[in-house]
Amino acid sequence: MWPRTSGCTTPGVRNLNARNAIRSRVLLHARNLTKSFALRPLFTGVSLTIQPGDRLALIGPNGAGKSTLLKILARQTDADEGDLNTPANIHAVYVPQQDLFPGAATARDAVVRASLDHLSAPEAVHDAHEAEIIADQVLSRLGFDDKHTHADPATLSGGWRKRLSIARALASCAGRPDLILLDEPTNHLDIDAIQWLESLLKRGSFAGTPFASVFVTHDRAFLESVATRVAELSPAYPDGLFVAEGNYSEFLRRKQEFLDAQAKLQQTTANQVRKDLAWLSRGPQGRGTKAKGRIDASHARIDQLADLKARNAAANATGARIDFNASDRQTKKLVAAKDIAKSLGGKPLFKDLSLTLGVGDRLGLLGPNGSGKTTLIRVLTGELAPDSGSIRLSDPAPRVAVFSQHRQEFDPTTTLKDALCPVSDQVRFRDRPMHVTAWARRFLFRDEQLQQPVSSLSGGELARIHIARIMLAPADLLVLDEPTNDLDIPTLETLEESLEDFPGAVILVTHDRAMLDRLATELIALDGQGNARAFTNLDQALRAMPKPEAAKAEPKSDPKPAAAQPIKRKLSYKDQRDYDTIEERIAQAESALAAAEEAMNDPNTLADHAKMTAACEAVAAAQQQVRDLYARWEELESMLST
Repeated sequence: MWPRTSGCTTPGVRNLNARNAIRSRVLLHARNLTKSFALRPLFTGVSLTIQPGDRLALIGPNGAGKSTLLKILARQTDADEGDLNTPANIHAVYVPQQDLFPGAATARDAVVRASLDHLSAPEAVHDAHEAEIIADQVLSRLGFDDKHTHADPATLSGGWRKRLSIARALASCAGRPDLILLDEPTNHLDIDAIQWLESLLKRGSFAGTPFASVFVTHDRAFLESVATRVAELSPAYPDGLFVAEGNYSEFLRRKQEFLDAQAKLQQTTANQVRKDLAWLSRGPQGRGTKAKGRIDASHARIDQLADLKARNAAANATGARIDFNASDRQTKKLVAAKDIAKSLGGKPLFKDLSLTLGVGDRLGLLGPNGSGKTTLIRVLTGELAPDSGSIRLSDPAPRVAVFSQHRQEFDPTTTLKDALCPVSDQVRFRDRPMHVTAWARRFLFRDEQLQQPVSSLSGGELARIHIARIMLAPADLLVLDEPTNDLDIPTLETLEESLEDFPGAVILVTHDRAMLDRLATELIALDGQGNARAFTNLDQALRAMPKPEAAKAEPKSDPKPAAAQPIKRKLSYKDQRDYDTIEERIAQAESALAAAEEAMNDPNTLADHAKMTAACEAVAAAQQQVRDLYARWEELESMLST
């Protein structure tokens, strides 16, 4: 129904097959979506178009509304305003951030139930037996063996629970998705599982059915590898959304170009506003004739300047101010392990492992879920004794601060103030008192949030509370076990800067390859079979690790008969003429828009306020013309289908 903006046919292509090819490329079109939460606007006027083959990454600061927008696209919740259009018979499935399987005794049971829930859909399954067949096929294709297929979902690791959530979503459309929407899919996945997910999304097909994907993520390596488009939801942009074709590196380049141009526009607008204010301060006689039009234009520029200042302030906002509190210890060697080994439940986790941790060392731990990374941390910090070998800690023992992936759960009714500062109105940071309001602002919380319950906070905001707590304790050794889950990209970058500057030692367990590549001075990879290998860099470690399991051969199935095509009625002469020329007019309008955008980014235009204002107006007019033409096309398609 809605063609891709950048993918229209070129002028002169006028045959029916070309028109059908364009229409078939559109899965979803969202227009002018607006959503507020507790009287606070999350986003306003957001528009997106999704086509088969798209791999759209949705990013943005915590609290910007990414998960809410994804739920709206998945029809899990409603927008306050705006339209969401999808063609008939499009199968869109949603994989939530939280992996919950109520009432399911086994993983297979959860997937079978997903198929049975859609028995009424003729394109899905027709009976319970077929539901079981579909469940078994989906589980097999996603790499489930007998052990994981028949396991209680509650006993699965985070990575396998996420894989089960994907399996359940796929089974809900009989394994034939057109669009998969995933909210923070890499949270709790180890690197093997992330690479498997990358392979699935980049392959872009399942059971012979091609699909597009939209995913919310802060994993920069995942963004770089998977995304074909990146959209950032942020008040730094005129419409609250900036979309760039290409991977994450290309997005960063184009984003910086846009923000540089927006900053220059603020400067030129500010210069003009100063002249306007000087002119407005004169008496009526001093202003001369034709004052009303100029007064209106001056006030418009003043409003524009205020808007530009707000957007550029949002663009320049950084992540939470993270600064871990180190002790004044002068000891150079904190932990020395020699030939240590450990088994749990008869399963060997590691053996013959030797390493030394001193000031400035940042040890990264790699390995599949369940391979023993957390156990190795407990052995290195003296919490567990090794089965063999020796651990020597400095004297006195190093003070350890732990950021665990198993974060403390707060009572949902606890206020943010009490979560940050449960005893009084002040915290003590670096031997100095700080009021809880200032402490909260350091972690990007608004003053009015202090009295709100933590149940109203996003996952990233909850993670920032835990970081705030461990920052208060002086430490010689920082242990960060999956610290990146739920943190937005600006906060991740600030966290990395703080860890680089931390004068003690760091043990880092994370699936964030960008963080490991930047920080780790040494890497230990556990293979889950009792072996531990040391590497000096991430590329070396990843090459040595087993590659994700390739997709298994898919059993052939009888093709389903094509759905009956709706009978189209004839259009009036005027409407038919519009329909016959709409593609060419859209192509021309898009060419005009591209030319207007190029003119707006010209350095000569950026340096001249009058030219920049005219260029912005030209771009806005061209964008509106394109939107109007798409709206007309949608109207004509609807008329043909009724």
